[in-house]
Amino acid sequence: MTDVATRAEPRPAAGRLRALSAEVRALEARLRQGGGADKVERQHAQGKLTARERVARLGDAGTPFVEIGLLVAHDRYEGQAPAAGVVTGLAVVHGRDVVVVANDATVKAGSWWPETIPKILRAQEIAMRCRIPIVYLVDSAGVNLPYQGGVFPGQYGAARIFYYNSIMRRHLRIPQLAAVMGPCVAGGAYLPALSDVIVMTKGTSFMGLGGANLVKGATGQTIDNETLGGAITHTEVSGVAHYAADDDDAALAKLRELIDRLPPPRTVATRAAEPAGAAADSLYDVLPGDHRMSYDMHHVLRAVVDGGVLDEFQANLAREILCGDARIAGIPVGVIANQRGLIKGRPGEKPRFGGILYAESAEKVAFFIDRCDRQGIPLLFVQDVSGFMVGGEAEHEGIIRSGARFVEAMATARVPKLVLTVNHASGAGYYAMAGQGFDPDFIFSWPTGRMGVMEGESAVQAVHGPSIEKARRAGVPLAAEVQQSIAEMREDYEHQLDARYAAARGYVDAIVHPDETREVLATALRAALQNPGPHLGPFVLPAGL
Repeated sequence: MTDVATRAEPRPAAGRLRALSAEVRALEARLRQGGGADKVERQHAQGKLTARERVARLGDAGTPFVEIGLLVAHDRYEGQAPAAGVVTGLAVVHGRDVVVVANDATVKAGSWWPETIPKILRAQEIAMRCRIPIVYLVDSAGVNLPYQGGVFPGQYGAARIFYYNSIMRRHLRIPQLAAVMGPCVAGGAYLPALSDVIVMTKGTSFMGLGGANLVKGATGQTIDNETLGGAITHTEVSGVAHYAADDDDAALAKLRELIDRLPPPRTVATRAAEPAGAAADSLYDVLPGDHRMSYDMHHVLRAVVDGGVLDEFQANLAREILCGDARIAGIPVGVIANQRGLIKGRPGEKPRFGGILYAESAEKVAFFIDRCDRQGIPLLFVQDVSGFMVGGEAEHEGIIRSGARFVEAMATARVPKLVLTVNHASGAGYYAMAGQGFDPDFIFSWPTGRMGVMEGESAVQAVHGPSIEKARRAGVPLAAEVQQSIAEMREDYEHQLDARYAAARGYVDAIVHPDETREVLATALRAALQNPGPHLGPFVLPAGL
């Protein structure tokens, strides 16, 4: 057993992580304002709650809401699409984990931007992967027409939302509950229609394939929206909806009642949770000020796992990567984490570079993954990886074969896989450490996460190395245009390696602040374990269909 509490304290991070976290928190606070105070006031004047107020009242008091995709599209559309106009995440309702999708009507009337679609799809995939209920809080004017080309067509266009609706309804039998709390028009009406239960609010909701103006233009018929598709019409005339609520609060109360009636969730076998081995706030002081410098990954794990205890697997073999058994909030988990720094080898061996995967470390991890998979233990990948080792010695050791073995074991493991990027996530090492393309159940990043093919300096050498070497040999400065190109490349890479860039494009589910890490991981683990497996792909249909 490795009690990381007994190890030396880490050196200060020179404020890097705290500073980045403060910047991200400021961005998050701005995004949570939605369309701004005037739009919030307008929503309230209509007798409606905002999306975030609805989510808060739906969930149990004092329980966390793990928001997914808050930063999506934050750097597009001149800031006019905060959170892509939809709030998604994990909430707790009557002690049960549920996925929530809530249109934000303060952002362009809740209309769908191109990035709104993958956000909703990701939320649905989480519900399907975890086999947990999903709740839709609908308040949307439909497609944002100037951007319809990025919404309507394509395999992963808006139609896929309804495909997932249908799969969940017919085959996976995942409870889907919808509350129409504002407009719900055109094809968007299929989202609640394909749910198990529809609640509508009186006087403020509308559901129809076309609104009154479209009906007038298409048929010449004059009819008001309330008569056409209001709550009373759909609960007493068409029968499309099932419950009419007086207002948002009543609709949310009805949803909570319906969720409480569901069969109890799957019991997750745990022990009583122990506190972490270090205060959560201490994580801000783990990473060095320079992302290239070393630190001890044990200090990260100390503040995340129960008791700060990691039972290391082959602790003295391939020490550039840590494998071991731990618990988070009482839940067993297999931990795979990169160790940075210069790693001393066995007598007579060369030292190894931490954060790099070697043939031996790949074989070690592959075996550990297989063992966890056989025993039904979920996996946590803590990424600070720069890639696989290159060079003649590595190739002669069969690094390609060993790396493929690592990737195959990870890709085919049937247990839940969670990812936390704390620093680097580069090259094929990122893939092997359960990168997004391998459908981990959840993927999170600290504000310090750096996701990309390689670091900027490596890219400079790859592209401009010959010019740099030629100038060095000639004893002359680099040409001005080359210097400018190098400076621009470095700037571009720093921008694209920023965790906020990754979050804006949905490459991570959320940026998690260090002091929130343990709670977020515990919530994600509990949700993922509602599905006994297999955890492969966005969803797996039951056998025998």
